[in-house]
Amino acid sequence: MSPAEQRSVTQARVDSWIWAVRLFKTRSAAAEACRAGHVRVNGTTAKPAQSVRPGDEIRIRHSGLERIVVVERIIHKRVGPPIAAQCLIDRSPPPPPKEVLATLPQRDRGAGRPTKRERRETDRLMGRID
Repeated sequence: MSPAEQRSVTQARVDSWIWAVRLFKTRSAAAEACRAGHVRVNGTTAKPAQSVRPGDEIRIRHSGLERIVVVERIIHKRVGPPIAAQCLIDRSPPPPPKEVLATLPQRDRGAGRPTKRERRETDRLMGRID
C-alpha cells in the first residue's frame, strides 16, 4: 500500500466525514457549515478540507443545537444509519426540555426585522445592556 493510500485510510476531509456519518443531509451543506464557522475540530474552527483522524472531537452547531461527536472510525462514503453509528461516539448534551423552549420569546412569523427600538428593549430584557 502506498503512503497516499495509507493516509486515506487513517484520515478524511471533515466535510466528507460529517456527511458520510449522516450529521448533514448533503455534502455541500456540510461544507457550507464549515465555511460559516459552525464546525470545530479539537477546539479550532475547521475549513471543509481539514483532515480528521480517529480520536478527534468535532463540535457542530446545527439548528440552534450543538452536537459533540468523537471520530471512532474513518469512512469516505455515505453509509446506512447502523454503520454510521459505529463510526462516531456521540457526546452531545441532551436537548433542552420543551417547557424551557416554550418560555423563550419568539417573534411572530411575518413580523419582519425588529426595529432599533425593539432590539434595544430585547437587549434590556435579556440583560445585555443596562
